[in-house]
Amino acid sequence: MRDGFKFRSGRLALDLPATLAARLRAEPRELLRSPHDLARWLAAAGLSTGDATPSAGDLRAARELREALYRLGVASASRSTSGGGRRSAAADRALVNRWAARSPAPQLADSGWVWDRTDVPSLLAAVARDGVELFGGPLAGRVRQCEGEGCSLLFVDTSRGGGRRWCSMAGCGNKAKVAEFRQRQRDEGD
Repeated sequence: MRDGFKFRSGRLALDLPATLAARLRAEPRELLRSPHDLARWLAAAGLSTGDATPSAGDLRAARELREALYRLGVASASRSTSGGGRRSAAADRALVNRWAARSPAPQLADSGWVWDRTDVPSLLAAVARDGVELFGGPLAGRVRQCEGEGCSLLFVDTSRGGGRRWCSMAGCGNKAKVAEFRQRQRDEGD
């Protein structure tokens, strides 16, 4: 957790979708309620130094990008776990591609690559570019959806055997292990 946001996926393109908490429940929690919340997320993600000032339009665009990335992630996770799965929607791919193509692009400087860390559209473009690299590259088959009850977080499974099941062992993994232990205790008591 950084400034109230979860960063468990290993990729910005999957961390942005985590800003709609409990999305599988009856009442999901919007963590990007205001432009200020978007500014906080951009800073927590390491994209901004905290001086970005998103507009209401930037907030709407970020939410739209977030949902397209989530649907692409779910489609990717579905393909990787079932061997077939859902195909990503052309509209979602087009939206992410439009964002990824936006300028200004990162520039090479003496100290490495840099970009304007106050221009919100270029920061969102960086998230979209991460999505293009993730869903179009070799890690696309390693995208997983957490198996925790009610958890909708997506992550990249970088474990050697590809068997990671939870967004975090400390969170969902621990809850699942405790539930399994309690079930075994009940079964043994019968």
